[in-house]
Amino acid sequence: MLAALLGGYLCGSIPFGLILTRMAGLGDVRKIGSGNIGATNVLRTGNKKLAALTLLADALKGTVAVVAARYVLGMEAALIAGLGAFLGHLYPVWLKFKGGKGVATYLGVLLGLAPMIVLVFAAVWLGMAKLFRYSSLAALSAAVAVPVALYLYDRPEVASLFVVLSVITILKHHQNIGRLLSGTEGRIGDKS
Repeated sequence: MLAALLGGYLCGSIPFGLILTRMAGLGDVRKIGSGNIGATNVLRTGNKKLAALTLLADALKGTVAVVAARYVLGMEAALIAGLGAFLGHLYPVWLKFKGGKGVATYLGVLLGLAPMIVLVFAAVWLGMAKLFRYSSLAALSAAVAVPVALYLYDRPEVASLFVVLSVITILKHHQNIGRLLSGTEGRIGDKS
């Protein structure tokens, strides 16, 4: 289990947003916007393709960690590797433990463990984004819906993991929640 946790962590800790923006000659993504290494902040560089690539890479590192651990060590190890990958993205050793908020990696872990529930995440995220135009609110709503959907889908062991991941996701979005409550959170499509 320790190997699964460590392997997942190392996989999750690869800072694709930072690597891709530097390779594209856009400098250090941590010096713009929110200072995060995730796709939302990469989008602030103005390069939509790079942001999409970051989103994909950050998701796939969660999927790869889970699928590899399940193949080699079994389902319990896959759950542990998923937790490791998520924590690796949030707290990467290479960046003094300052990473992203984990939504893409959360989604990638979900894809590896319960691919059908990705549709629930997507439906809730898209519906909330369309209704309210807040990316953070959409992500938080999807993070609340996923464990419920997993329990209803009769995947209690995966649901238990996602209760933990969802709570961490909500805590990592505390600044966004504060801005949502005060009415200062930026909306999807805003130029600022």
